[in-house]
Amino acid sequence: MAKVSARETTLQPRVSFTEEAPEDSTGEDGVKLKKELGLLDGVAIIVGVIIGAGIFVSPKGVLLYSGSIGQALIVWILSGVLSMVGALCYAELGTMIPKSGGDYAYIGVAFGPLPAFLYLWVALLILVPTGNAITALTFAQYLLQPFYPNCDASLDAVRLLAAVITCLLTTINCYNVKWVARVTDIFTGMKILALLVIVAVGIWYLFGGDTNNLENPMVGSNSSPGYIALAFYNGLFSYSGWNYLNFVTEELKDPYRNLPRAICISMPVVTVIYVITNVAYFTVLSTDEILSSLAVAVTFADKMLGYAAWIMPLFVACSTFGSLNGAIFASSRLFFVGARNGHLPAAISLINIHYLTPVPSLIFLCIITLVLLFIDDVYALIAYVSFVEALFILISISGLLYLRKIQPDAKRPIKVNLILPYTFLVTCGFLVISSCYVSPFEVGIGTAIILSGIPVYYATIHHPIAGLAKISQKLNILCAKLFVCMPNTEKID
Repeated sequence: MAKVSARETTLQPRVSFTEEAPEDSTGEDGVKLKKELGLLDGVAIIVGVIIGAGIFVSPKGVLLYSGSIGQALIVWILSGVLSMVGALCYAELGTMIPKSGGDYAYIGVAFGPLPAFLYLWVALLILVPTGNAITALTFAQYLLQPFYPNCDASLDAVRLLAAVITCLLTTINCYNVKWVARVTDIFTGMKILALLVIVAVGIWYLFGGDTNNLENPMVGSNSSPGYIALAFYNGLFSYSGWNYLNFVTEELKDPYRNLPRAICISMPVVTVIYVITNVAYFTVLSTDEILSSLAVAVTFADKMLGYAAWIMPLFVACSTFGSLNGAIFASSRLFFVGARNGHLPAAISLINIHYLTPVPSLIFLCIITLVLLFIDDVYALIAYVSFVEALFILISISGLLYLRKIQPDAKRPIKVNLILPYTFLVTCGFLVISSCYVSPFEVGIGTAIILSGIPVYYATIHHPIAGLAKISQKLNILCAKLFVCMPNTEKID
């Protein structure tokens, strides 16, 4: 397919997904994203995105499907190991294909534009904005909880505060990447402090001689493959975000060194924190207390911290604030890269000339998130795409193996042992197949969402409908004037 200039705003792909870099066609007046993220920033992004509300709110999901405390801890450990294996595989992909966009870029290089577009379609339609909306709503609920001690916070108040925080973080992301990194660093520290409080209280309680909850830890373990798969889904959900640094590779200093280093530092840290935090939960709370709790960390604080229990909802709010900040930063780059490749309107690929940030992409993501905040049951949407997310990660890892076969001599600054991708492939494949039996309705909806992108691809990209190019051009001109933007000069392959 023919390449076009950055100033041409048709929906035809600007480049093919190949490894050879094309000539820079944007001219001297273009702009690039700045490489402002160092190693510690990379670690903070991974840790900050992963440690969200999950470890504070929903450890009961792992316990529910595991059936016992001992098996639940095994699932938490293995979920961390599996996430580490996946992250190392992504390190090979990220250094071989050093482009922002994560799975979208890797699937495109390995399997072509249609599968890449289908990933972008699912991420655009539900996956990314729904995840951001849920994180924003969780932040608002926990921040407002101390003001509503005897009842749930007003839904309108929760939605309004969630909308305000989404707009605030979008503004910060538009203005300065260094500000984003500082916010991520600060709130990552706060959420780790919250978990250390839980761990310290749990250790104090354990040393006090209360070990009743930890006796016979394997009693009641569930051996059904379907329920084991669901337990891993819940565990892996709390680890989700380990691939987000791959979305911003172009803004990472020395990505060949800092990407794998950030992964190797952050994943063991998160796994250790998660396991010892769960040990603290299981030490203090009985199985029944955990399974009946809507927010395990808050129940824990109510039982152990007395008058200081109010700090736990505040800590959860801070944790979700940091996660939302990191998610907005990373996921906006996905849509930016998709637009740069012609899979979204070209206006979304523009960069502000003063701040060197993808302002239209950030605004675009903010608008979709705000719309989802006001859907009555936004939480139900995420159930339909958890299968889809696992499926596309499976496809990305398959792409690594496929590229090893068809491009054996390609430059790979990091080359993992084949045992790692095969291990991840088999395990992830087990989870995807098991979910088809345990949750067929959700799998059906997720599959329908994927397939709905095929006619959209052919109608807007492969053989675009007449008039779309003109609409895209007008939108491009409007965004360039409104947000003081220009096309970028970064070589995209």
